[in-house]
Amino acid sequence: MERSLRLSAKQKAIILEHVVHCVPEEACGLLGGCGSIVKRIIPVTNRLHSPVRFYMEPTELLKALEALEEEGLELVGIFHSHPHGPAVPSETDLNEFAYPESLMVILSPQGKDWQLRAFEIDTEHHAFREVDVVIEKE
Repeated sequence: MERSLRLSAKQKAIILEHVVHCVPEEACGLLGGCGSIVKRIIPVTNRLHSPVRFYMEPTELLKALEALEEEGLELVGIFHSHPHGPAVPSETDLNEFAYPESLMVILSPQGKDWQLRAFEIDTEHHAFREVDVVIEKE
């Protein structure tokens, strides 16, 4: 079955608000949901405060994962931004991705807007495959 990522326009706006707020640093967070459908967005602090790398603040990450579990949601995806690079997984992203069952979602500036793309990560083969992102109207 072909994987995809489905989120509402409002959810995309919440992610973008966090991403823009964190510029010039990389932003990061979790996407909770069921299957391919996003139901909850949880921004997490980038402990590194870096424009080229992220590391989720461990206490916030643990609380976010616990919240998803309490709500009966799966970890659908992990999002982060590339404020100065393309919306594709970097070598560092591939090396450090710790949740291969979830999607890697990357945002990067494209003109005056931000591009949002999602990828399945094959950690064993150090590879990735793009999946469709569907933004649903409210």
